[in-house]
Amino acid sequence: MRLSVWLGFVLLCSPLSGQNFFDIQIPSAEQEAEYIWRTIIDITFFEEYNYQLSLPNGPLIEELKTKSRNKQLSDQDQERLTTFVKTKVYRKEDYAAGYQKIAQKLGLLNKMTRRLKRHQRDWPFKMYQTYPIVLTLYGSGGSYDPDTGRIIVFTTSDGRFKTSDNAAHVVIHEVVHIGIEQSIIQDLEVPHAFKERIVDQLVVAYFKKWLPDYRVQNMGESRIDPFLKNRRDIRQLKAQVAKILS
Repeated sequence: MRLSVWLGFVLLCSPLSGQNFFDIQIPSAEQEAEYIWRTIIDITFFEEYNYQLSLPNGPLIEELKTKSRNKQLSDQDQERLTTFVKTKVYRKEDYAAGYQKIAQKLGLLNKMTRRLKRHQRDWPFKMYQTYPIVLTLYGSGGSYDPDTGRIIVFTTSDGRFKTSDNAAHVVIHEVVHIGIEQSIIQDLEVPHAFKERIVDQLVVAYFKKWLPDYRVQNMGESRIDPFLKNRRDIRQLKAQVAKILS
């Protein structure tokens, strides 16, 4: 069965009810090269916070990482990387297993996203009608763009995820990131490790029944924990974060 036909079959068989908030996408070779490039640009940040990155193997990647640390990357380096990915790295079929794993969780993801809409009346939790989920074989466990709603999810050619075996954990984590980015994180200038803890605790407080094995990252932060234990606490989340940071 051709990949495109098979993926369409997966979506038709997915347990959807009500609105579908998610559009799962396999990247092109050019898109994947762009994501790898941006990951290399930010290599110092990822290393500072001990992120476990996945990148293609080879001397070119090691050279570009060194250049990034020394702030020596050039447009020519990006062109070399794009050519390398297109000719030596990219295979569309490598994304099929991860695609299927996320598609199987769409019913749960849509249910949780509808539930999050309820808190838009408590403080501005930003939501989108559609969240593009773009798969990648590289980078960290996931990332998000609060200006577009795009979510990038790391997977492997055999359908594993970096931060959890459950695809719903990865996706809803990024949805929450997008939701609080402007109204809490940027407005209150929340540091990175504290931001991650807020997102993790919010997911646990709100979706513990559906995600009982969700794993909270250990990044040396726990100040929000006493104030974010259940769904009722979320109504005062911004006020509590502001108080902690004051």
